[in-house]
Amino acid sequence: MKEFNSFTQFWPFYLQQHAKPATRGWHFVGTSFVFICIITAIGTMNYWYIALAPVIAYSFAWISHFFIEGNKPATFGHPLWALRADFQMFGFMLSGKLGKELGKHLPNDKAAS
Repeated sequence: MKEFNSFTQFWPFYLQQHAKPATRGWHFVGTSFVFICIITAIGTMNYWYIALAPVIAYSFAWISHFFIEGNKPATFGHPLWALRADFQMFGFMLSGKLGKELGKHLPNDKAAS
């Protein structure tokens, strides 16, 4: 796994590891479940749902890497930066700005997909 000195250096690598739209889509679903689990935990006062959140989220993410993207999840080498990047990508997707961000960091042929 590559070494990085900052999150700013890591971010383009993270986007390259998520070049396929289906991979990003499954990450979006998994990250959405994090929020669903948190809301459910608060609503039911059953905080085991919070423990379930990463299990669900990483299941979607890792399966997409192994079967769609065909690479190793960035979480394995840089867990905290990957977590931050996942929420950042989620935010860009929600705001409709991910395409522009991909265009800044990926080659043209990958940014269009």
